[in-house]
Amino acid sequence: MEIINKLIDKSSLSALIERLNTSGKQVYAPVTKNGLCDFAKVESVQEIDFDSIATIQSAKSLVFPKVEKLLSYEKTYDDVIVKEVDLTKIPEVIAFAGRPCDAAGFIPLNAIFTSDSVDQIFKTRLDKLSIISISCKKADDFCFCTSVNGSPSNTSGSDILLTEISETTYYAEIITEKGKAILDAYADLFKDSAVVDKTPFVAKIDKQFSTEIINEKLKTLFESDIWDHQAMRCVGCGACAFVCPACGCFDIQDETKGKDGVRHRCWDSCGFKIFTMHTSGHNPREKQAQRWRQRIFHKFSYQPEQQQEFGCVGCGRCSRACPSDMNIAEHLKAIAVK
Repeated sequence: MEIINKLIDKSSLSALIERLNTSGKQVYAPVTKNGLCDFAKVESVQEIDFDSIATIQSAKSLVFPKVEKLLSYEKTYDDVIVKEVDLTKIPEVIAFAGRPCDAAGFIPLNAIFTSDSVDQIFKTRLDKLSIISISCKKADDFCFCTSVNGSPSNTSGSDILLTEISETTYYAEIITEKGKAILDAYADLFKDSAVVDKTPFVAKIDKQFSTEIINEKLKTLFESDIWDHQAMRCVGCGACAFVCPACGCFDIQDETKGKDGVRHRCWDSCGFKIFTMHTSGHNPREKQAQRWRQRIFHKFSYQPEQQQEFGCVGCGRCSRACPSDMNIAEHLKAIAVK
């Protein structure tokens, strides 16, 4: 649909949050507790941290929870009775005040779960999610969204994008039908607006490399020694994958008690040694360098070729979270000039 341009006063955000909650939707937004900012369920605008550059973790758990039930089952004498998840009980959720990179992260994640066979649990969660993002006024040294085809005011993935244009007002871009549904339901909170040039109101992030160049370089670097060099500090903790908005690796575990059981899906990481461990004991990625190579190839070679989406949105969370101070943007720049 064509983008609809509106304005909304900051004073109206309180009413918007309260009315969204009253309508039965669950609102999640950045909340700071004990000095740490992360997405949490909110009831009022006063709980929201509008000043954070990025939450510790992304909003992906709203559609891809850390642990979720796929099904339950009961063993009988000669059969197994399976009970599917009731998709009608998945709530409608609003992801509010996340950054454009958070919203963009749902695009490659959706490609992972729906490109071949459609994961109905994921799809239902995503269908019931509406995303109201806020453009970035500031950035830090870890941000590199402009290098992966994003920007501090990127509309991709958002249903509504808010950009602060004064001390009292946000410029609101209504981007999708979901966003229009919110506009229609709370039209009294919005005002008409012409198109606004967002450039003066958002952070400036210099482009450091090209994803297209990275993709081309990787075609000749599979056996390069660059992976040994870059992975020298990697401890295989998986923090990068767990904070990444675009990582979709998971494991499946059955939890049984007597004749009853539950099958869970839980986050996993290609950086873990046991991720590719065969039952025989053979591991085709026995070295950490091979696992680091897989991470880069998946995001910048395999996924764009198979699903037409790069698996990185430049949020910088992986570099902020890394206990060994590995910086993915620095590594990608080294690949670009290899």
